[in-house]
Amino acid sequence: MVKSLLYLPWWFFKAKFLGIKRPLQSVLFISDKCNLACKHCTVYQLTNPNIKSYEQIKKELNYSYRLGSRFVDFEGGEPTLWQDGSKDLNSLIRLAKQIGFYSTTITTNAQKPFTGSEADSIWVSLDGLGEYHDAIRGKGAFDRLVKNIASAGHPRLSVNMVVNKLNYPSVAETIEFAQNNPHIRSISLNFHTPYAGTEDLFLDWDKRSEVIDLIIRKKEAGYPIMNSVSGLKLMKHNRFKKHCWVADFILSDGTYLTECAGKTAGVCEQCGFSMAGEMYSVFNLKPDTVLAGLRLRM
Repeated sequence: MVKSLLYLPWWFFKAKFLGIKRPLQSVLFISDKCNLACKHCTVYQLTNPNIKSYEQIKKELNYSYRLGSRFVDFEGGEPTLWQDGSKDLNSLIRLAKQIGFYSTTITTNAQKPFTGSEADSIWVSLDGLGEYHDAIRGKGAFDRLVKNIASAGHPRLSVNMVVNKLNYPSVAETIEFAQNNPHIRSISLNFHTPYAGTEDLFLDWDKRSEVIDLIIRKKEAGYPIMNSVSGLKLMKHNRFKKHCWVADFILSDGTYLTECAGKTAGVCEQCGFSMAGEMYSVFNLKPDTVLAGLRLRM
């Protein structure tokens, strides 16, 4: 905690005033093996998936740490499926801490139990309630998610909803579910980014704006929404400078990216990743966004 409190302002000063672009967070895809085939996903591989070895992940963690990253998010595919001999996902979390990362996060679809996770925080992908979630992720996925969230017993478990053309009617009830579920700390909301093959799920700009207004009303009413109001307003139009270099990405095939894969894919103008708006607001010292960022990192 103390190291993080000291590091964050120094990192920000160098980035904003000295123009030193060093990643703060690493998104490490440890495998593209998954136990679902979600309609919006372009990452998973059902046959011949890439599964990194413990030694390869160790090399990648050391690389990102040397770049300056101090927070790491383990993703997939489904990261809880990862194993290398006797090593499991908790082994990677311990490794990251040994290297010096301040905080570790996993993002899971919660289709299998993850009780005993040693991650500092857990993000569960929740794409609406009941039939809305299942329409995207498969029949029974929502019930399994609710069961495994309840059994996880993790104090820093939050949910993330990616809003698209199929599930936008469920946004309000999903936010209310997050507030009323005692096992969920907060909810983050993003919008579908139309990577090749998923363009039909893109929510048009007018409807996105309506949904963002709804989210803002819910946040102002006290619902536990991680997004800041300043960041949300920017996502209505996407006309702002992106600071996607704040995170480095290492894909499941070992490809190193200094920015989000959306830039290579040419979908930045339609980006729905709300962290883009959050980072712009941080660099412009919006108080609500700075406070949201500190809550996330602390």
